[in-house]
Amino acid sequence: MPKVKAPEDGRRQTPLDRMFGVIHGRYDRINRLFTWGMDKRWRKRLVAALLKLEPKKVLDIGCGTGDLSISIARQSHGKVEITGCDFSKPMLEMAVKKAKELAPNGKATFIHGEVAQMPFPDETFDCIGIAFALRNLIFENPLAGKHLSEIIRVLKPGGYCLIVESSQPSNKIIRLLSHLYLRTYVYGVGILISGSRDAYRYLVQSAIHFYTPEELEKLLLAAGFRRFSFRPLFFGAAGIYQAQK
Repeated sequence: MPKVKAPEDGRRQTPLDRMFGVIHGRYDRINRLFTWGMDKRWRKRLVAALLKLEPKKVLDIGCGTGDLSISIARQSHGKVEITGCDFSKPMLEMAVKKAKELAPNGKATFIHGEVAQMPFPDETFDCIGIAFALRNLIFENPLAGKHLSEIIRVLKPGGYCLIVESSQPSNKIIRLLSHLYLRTYVYGVGILISGSRDAYRYLVQSAIHFYTPEELEKLLLAAGFRRFSFRPLFFGAAGIYQAQK
């Protein structure tokens, strides 16, 4: 049965806490609208690739409202032990509720915590999954190095980190159209539905200026991963990244 664990009281609220606290109730619906439902298909592809590795313990970093954890629980038929970790309490509350409804037999635990200081022993997880949360962890984030070192620390030797995230299309025309879509449709509709201008200014700008696959490969290898691969999705506007420790 899904459950949630909370850290000790006293954690200071961050700007990202406030941002996701404002938009959490509409976050899933907005994502479906922006990607025309493709995010669900992309997440399923990530889960399929992850389950081929036959992990026993999986960490879902930046689990948000629990979509990736729930998908793993459902597609693995409850055979995988899943831990979802996120800094947003409102999103975790939604994750627990959704998991109870959609994957009642899944082995899912949700933990409120910071990626920069995760409450897990070294080499705990066979696999780590990250769905549309990597940008928040590493792009223009002063704690990027700490986040990556923690990911490496809790992953078992030979273990994999699989990520689905926005990307930069290699074709200049497609990249221009992708950025135009983000600046106009995504930004405008996001504000209209969520009521949060700051939240969607950040989300759009971080997507537009995020790393290319080549830049991300260099970053992850420098952090301690030894192998990297990338599979583009939707003409390269998104992709599935795989890195092995």
